[in-house]
Amino acid sequence: MKISREEIIHIAKLANLNLTDAEIDKYTNDMEDILNFANTVNNVNTENVDETIGADNYNVFRKDEIGESFDREELLKNAPSQDEGMFRIPKVIG
Repeated sequence: MKISREEIIHIAKLANLNLTDAEIDKYTNDMEDILNFANTVNNVNTENVDETIGADNYNVFRKDEIGESFDREELLKNAPSQDEGMFRIPKVIG
């Protein structure tokens, strides 16, 4: 599938990206490759393929069981900072 430089520039503007000419050329080729691959996948004949092929029909969840845990004080010895028995980390949301 053919994609134009203008389409890549439009997508870049929507994503607020400033692309160089070399990047526009690279992404144009990359996008064409991606769309061609998607088109190949879309055209695969799946008429006689079971829709659940490869899916095993069993519960993969394990039973919850209480087990031994680590010693909190031992773990907190590695913390650069702690507060009331918990790791203290820098604020990440303003």
